[in-house]
Amino acid sequence: MMQAALVPEQRDNMGRPVGVIDIGSNSVRLVVYDALSRAPTPIFNEKSLCGLGRNVAITGRLPEDGVVQALAAMKRFRALADVMEVETLYPLATAASRDASNGPAFIAEAEAILRAPIELISGEREANLAAMGVIAGIHKPNGIVADLGGGSLELVDVNDDAIGAGVSLRLGGLALRDISGRSIKKAAKIVQDAMAGVPALAAGAGRDIYAIGGTWRAIARLHMRNIGYPLNVLHNYAIPAREVIDFCKMVLRVEPESLMAIASVAVDRRPLLSYGALVLEHLMRETRAARVVVSASGVREGLLHSLLPAKKRAEDPLLVVAADLNRLRSRSPEYTRELIGWTDRFFASAEIGEDDEDRRLRHAACLLSDISWRAHPDYRGEQSLNIIAHAVLPGVDHPGRVFLALSVYSRHVGPGSSEPLPRIRELASSRYIERARILGASMRVAYIAAAAMPGVLPRMPLVVDHNKLVLQVPAELADLASERLGNRLKQLAKLIGREPQIMIGASSS
Repeated sequence: MMQAALVPEQRDNMGRPVGVIDIGSNSVRLVVYDALSRAPTPIFNEKSLCGLGRNVAITGRLPEDGVVQALAAMKRFRALADVMEVETLYPLATAASRDASNGPAFIAEAEAILRAPIELISGEREANLAAMGVIAGIHKPNGIVADLGGGSLELVDVNDDAIGAGVSLRLGGLALRDISGRSIKKAAKIVQDAMAGVPALAAGAGRDIYAIGGTWRAIARLHMRNIGYPLNVLHNYAIPAREVIDFCKMVLRVEPESLMAIASVAVDRRPLLSYGALVLEHLMRETRAARVVVSASGVREGLLHSLLPAKKRAEDPLLVVAADLNRLRSRSPEYTRELIGWTDRFFASAEIGEDDEDRRLRHAACLLSDISWRAHPDYRGEQSLNIIAHAVLPGVDHPGRVFLALSVYSRHVGPGSSEPLPRIRELASSRYIERARILGASMRVAYIAAAAMPGVLPRMPLVVDHNKLVLQVPAELADLASERLGNRLKQLAKLIGREPQIMIGASSS
């Protein structure tokens, strides 16, 4: 028997905001999250492109101007953390700081500014945290996590919550540019030689590459704009292998300034695009992976995930965030929880086949079904769709995200709406679109029956009995039955090919 998705009763915020400072080879970044939880939400994010890893591969030292800029950024970050009452600050330093001879002196000065110890992480530790970040943000990942920074490339196998041994290669954009003398031809030979010695890459055949890092995110954004992708969300953006290879070749062939939507890429990052594209192209060829999947969740999120107790790590992040939005924005959070059980019974009796993924998406849609009730009635559908389509939602791919958005959109506009269909429906299968219409229509019945208030739906079940769709209304709630309720029931019955019936005085047991 398939297990029902576990919906958390409420968010268990484990203290005040927490912050992570990532001292990387290319940038120094502060991210403050609302709390240490299964699905922490960034509430502040700022970076400074300091280029600490510039020329480290040649000189063995951090550049003086980069050090000055990084320390100045950390003074601001410490002040921001104090203003935001950050409970705990977790600073991390990666490849450039661990490889440079003046790295220890830089770390000591930075620790004095931050008033917190800095963890100088090894390549293997960095790979492990990157894998944990992917586990935190992507539902049941299966493939190779690849984290490209300025100084190094970390690779590690991940399958659901199992993490393999990590490896670190000096193939970061800055390092590769410096070692190759800014020659793409020499860089290609360096990448080829480095990857040839990593037998674990063969395990990527037919699986996913989970791409982490600012340069790869920039390439993915350029690809997204190039094809006119209808959803502007990078997390879980998936690109088939052949398209990845072809696009990387194009990035290598042309000047960065000529690329469509290049304005969306920071000026200081543009010179590294070709090196990032080179590494990604070789990675796809070496692994024979099926797709690249962009992960916005990486080392920072992985660190926070590692600090959680096992029970919290086992929670479903999509349902955690949906429950948060339900609690913050719904008229009655308890009503939407009852909606889950009510639709459980309806979908089971209607024999609408569901696997575990279908069920968790339906449960999340129920939790999100009333988040736009404060909007003008004419715009609730549109607002719901925009919020869900673009919200920070971990643990759901783009087709699943579109299913959630369309389900709640349909709940507001109805199956017979003449409104133009949103473009993002192009990302969902016909099966998802049809299921979203059915779920949305059932939510419309529930809303009219219970006025989005708790205590009604458990007493008024909706079931399919042979060729009839029956809404069972106990005698004490008979006055809730109306022509409007009957019309909503007819709309749903038409979608599933049944005859509608309101049965008054029926037992709700």
